[in-house]
Amino acid sequence: GIGGIGMSALARYFKRQGADVFGYDRTASALTSALQDEGMFVHYDDNPALIPANVDLAVYTPAVPDDLAELRHFRAGSIPLVKRAEVLGIISRSKHSIAVGGTHGKTSTSSMTAHLLRACGVDATAFVGGLAPNLGNSNYAEGSSDWVVAEADEYDRSFLHLHPDVAVINAIDADHLDIYGSAEAVRDSYTQFAKQVKPGGKLLLKYGLELAEDLPAVRFGIDHGDCRASNLRIESGYTVFDLTLDGAMPAMHFEGLKLPFPGRHNVENACAAIAAALIGGADPARIPAALADFKGVKRRFEYILRNENTVYIDDYAHHPAELEAVIGAARSLYPGKTLSAVFQPHLYSRTRDFAEGFAEALDKVDVLYLLDIYPARELPIEGINVYTITNTMHKAKVHYCSMDNVVDLIRQEKPHLLLSLGAGSIDTLVEPIKNALEHRD
Repeated sequence: GIGGIGMSALARYFKRQGADVFGYDRTASALTSALQDEGMFVHYDDNPALIPANVDLAVYTPAVPDDLAELRHFRAGSIPLVKRAEVLGIISRSKHSIAVGGTHGKTSTSSMTAHLLRACGVDATAFVGGLAPNLGNSNYAEGSSDWVVAEADEYDRSFLHLHPDVAVINAIDADHLDIYGSAEAVRDSYTQFAKQVKPGGKLLLKYGLELAEDLPAVRFGIDHGDCRASNLRIESGYTVFDLTLDGAMPAMHFEGLKLPFPGRHNVENACAAIAAALIGGADPARIPAALADFKGVKRRFEYILRNENTVYIDDYAHHPAELEAVIGAARSLYPGKTLSAVFQPHLYSRTRDFAEGFAEALDKVDVLYLLDIYPARELPIEGINVYTITNTMHKAKVHYCSMDNVVDLIRQEKPHLLLSLGAGSIDTLVEPIKNALEHRD
């Protein structure tokens, strides 16, 4: 799974250390092409004969199926075989680490934290779950300091391999119920992650979140907590706010901080990132300029097209809470405009588990172009389909679309404000949609 966003960051790390890096992925992508351009060797046939003879370490993602021939080859052999998260844990163990977890917001928050550190005097290494312009349009940045920022992935309880100096938790919504089984099990795992903070370290916990145990924490949020934003407003395309730190943080105050992204969730992410960066030694005087220069993450409220006729934004949102945040942010920036969205549900199990939440969130757009469910690692579940979502929707106008015809429909309807949302193959539609919207009659 070398083409995965987390795996490719590790591949880049090993390559920078001078290792020869080989990898398999099911399909070629822009990311695997980039890895090949960086000198790595990637193949796309699941064929153990293509594995080189001199491998010292094999790393795999738990997202790959157990019947993968190359995975079975390593399991039957003597070469060390470890999960991606275990390797990340080993790498971060030798440094001071900031691990950013949460069912939503961890990629934006980890990227922002790494950027703030690097721009404010701490040359941190970073492993993040998206391509960040401030990190050289990469998911990995090599630093010379003894600090590392890592995204802490809850899937398959991977984050329990991390023992950070600073842990951030910005959401504990139920997700990955195919792994956890219940919301309580999700919360229990986050509690265990929080308890793994090193002695003398800090837990940064969003105000209002409750773990299974009462642990000492720095609380961050809007109008509440030890690191709290206030006086939020929109000015010249920036979200502007004041920030006060006290209580469990050294007393500090910033006025008129500028964040180039909308939404209360992004302000909360910024609170966590600023607190974590300050704990890591960032120069407070340089925080305002660095925050204003944060360029976000690819597929996180990413402007694909923005002119007087059309605004097109692409986002990775694939959970109801994420959809609510993105749709709400778009509404706040463009009040009164007809809001259209293309959405591709991700996983049959997630569609089943959160059908009502999806319906409620998607009913807040005016026009919905709904694609078929992207199965990823799953087989279909009987009775679960896109109608599972729309059966309880009453407001949005819904077009049922395929990957083949949605671009033509968008070309015909010419929406002026459009979101594309999802974590599956919808990213392959971004350029075709952009081209359709650019060439209006």
